[in-house]
Amino acid sequence: MSQRPITVDVYCARQVTVCGGVMRGEPLSFADELVMDDVFEIASGASTTALELVADATGLHLAGKGQNTVHLDSCLTMMAPDGSTHEAIILVEIEGDTAAEIFLLPLGELRPSIEYRLVGIARHTATRRFAEAASGSFARGTRITMHDGQMRPIEALTAGDTVLTRDAGRQPIRHIGQATLRATGGFAPVVITKGALHNARDLVVRPDHRLFIYQRADHLGAGRAEVLIKARHLVDHKTVVRRRGGFVDYFQLIFDDHHIIYAEGIAAESHLIGPHTRPALPDGVSSPDHAHRRHLDYEVKASLIPTAEAASLLRKASAS
Repeated sequence: MSQRPITVDVYCARQVTVCGGVMRGEPLSFADELVMDDVFEIASGASTTALELVADATGLHLAGKGQNTVHLDSCLTMMAPDGSTHEAIILVEIEGDTAAEIFLLPLGELRPSIEYRLVGIARHTATRRFAEAASGSFARGTRITMHDGQMRPIEALTAGDTVLTRDAGRQPIRHIGQATLRATGGFAPVVITKGALHNARDLVVRPDHRLFIYQRADHLGAGRAEVLIKARHLVDHKTVVRRRGGFVDYFQLIFDDHHIIYAEGIAAESHLIGPHTRPALPDGVSSPDHAHRRHLDYEVKASLIPTAEAASLLRKASAS
């Protein structure tokens, strides 16, 4: 199966230190070295770094550094001064037999210069929570095109319903996953506003959900007509925006294979089953890895995307 890069926004451990408690002055570390009720603070002016990971049967690896594995150590629960709680995953880069680097992946929004009290350490949920964070998903209310042309809200669908796919005609849904996450930080959903890609209504998806665009003219300069592009790479703060605040219900449509389906009239990928997403499957559901599909080769690398005008270019390209 094609290895799909996973992009997560992380803080380096040295940017996150204990400002109050037993380990005062120490940077973030492994779960075994943390002390409950210690207070952490992200350094003033610190910003997240985009970490690109690749998953295979042996686990997670840093893209470009295939020998370095990334261990999901634990999932932390941090309490802000206002009493709200926020989850974050500790990732550890392993080089040889030693820890080369430790990262903190907020599953929401953790801000610099704010004190967060450690109120929970879960060593056995990090894999599932990471899988949920790495899964492409549609928000509640998204209308999916069925095999007969009807458009139905994703939350009204059930296993066995038949959906129209671009690559394989009508296909039955095997399973539907669901997760509720905070709509903050790097996980705030992306909104493809009405008309941005010729859609009649807003389409709301996870940032790494990939859309399939057929260019009648190659305005993007991809060198081919068909492209897959992550929603986060289309954000121009005008026609494609991030929606922050509160919570969002996400749904994943799972088929026997990975397909291109239609959501609010936009071609988009279905849920891709692989080593990094399988732990997010609904309870009692199992699935083998999805086989490689040709459309997976069409993803455009971020370095080639003119983000400020990508949505505009693709809107023109698909209408030319």
